[in-house]
Amino acid sequence: MQQHEALQSRLRNCLQTILELEPDLEGLEIGHDLMKEFDLLKSFMEKLDDVELQEEDVRRIETATANFLEELKGPLSDMRERSTASRRLN
Repeated sequence: MQQHEALQSRLRNCLQTILELEPDLEGLEIGHDLMKEFDLLKSFMEKLDDVELQEEDVRRIETATANFLEELKGPLSDMRERSTASRRLN
């Protein structure tokens, strides 16, 4: 039982990390497509207690989350720089 709770916690952490990016991603070109996926993630999080998890699955999701975050570094950094520059001009 404790292992299941630990796996759930790790998975919930991955999902929450991604969901916290929602406001930032709305400003990206790909943001519109991702917003649909965010609704699915939110729905999945509500049902997480009913999901049977395996260590391998959670590890794979953690890796995918890390890769996703790495891929977003450039676009998010560029967007933030443009936003900062825009505020300086005003």
